[in-house]
Amino acid sequence: MNEVVHSRARTNDPERTKANILAVAAAEFGEKGLAGARIDEIAALTQTSKRMIYYYFGSKEGLYLAVLEESYRRVRATEEELHLQDLEPEQALRRLVAFTFDHHLHNENFIRLVMDENINRGQFLARSQRIQDLNVPAIAAIEHLYQRGVQRGVFRPGLDPVDIHASISALSFFNVSNRHTFGLIFKLDTTSRAYVAHRRESVIEMVVRFMRAP
Repeated sequence: MNEVVHSRARTNDPERTKANILAVAAAEFGEKGLAGARIDEIAALTQTSKRMIYYYFGSKEGLYLAVLEESYRRVRATEEELHLQDLEPEQALRRLVAFTFDHHLHNENFIRLVMDENINRGQFLARSQRIQDLNVPAIAAIEHLYQRGVQRGVFRPGLDPVDIHASISALSFFNVSNRHTFGLIFKLDTTSRAYVAHRRESVIEMVVRFMRAP
């Protein structure tokens, strides 16, 4: 009887069902990669069936791509809530860098997904127009912030918004992607509150000083 009730609930709320599948699949793909994740396991953890997953997402690869799209969508949606346009240019830049650093720090699964997609040479991300579209406003926001700073003499001219984005992302990404090996090699506790706070401030200062007008 309970199984019938659960089945009806899933049928009557497909968006909730899909969201649940995406959340569980994100953890599975992040932990095991595309090759290692199993649809059977995702179905069991979501109390759905393989048939339902394939109905919603078409295939294992389709689910993986949907997970990637949702992961990027969440990042960009949160960025829009930063209201960078309401802040002075340098303050806005500091907020953006801090947000990126904090997001990556607290979303290791996102880093794992991006790393796995790079192992796959971006072949699945390349199929997604949605991800391409999601990143347009992100670069536009950086360009607007940067140009405001240049006009006010705060930032030096001649920088590229995509390059700025790459630098912010790289500095924040490395802190999570390499923390285990980096900590072991240099005998550092990269998870300690003191280390993270120091690293966060260093990353913010590096980006600000790189962009600041002489």
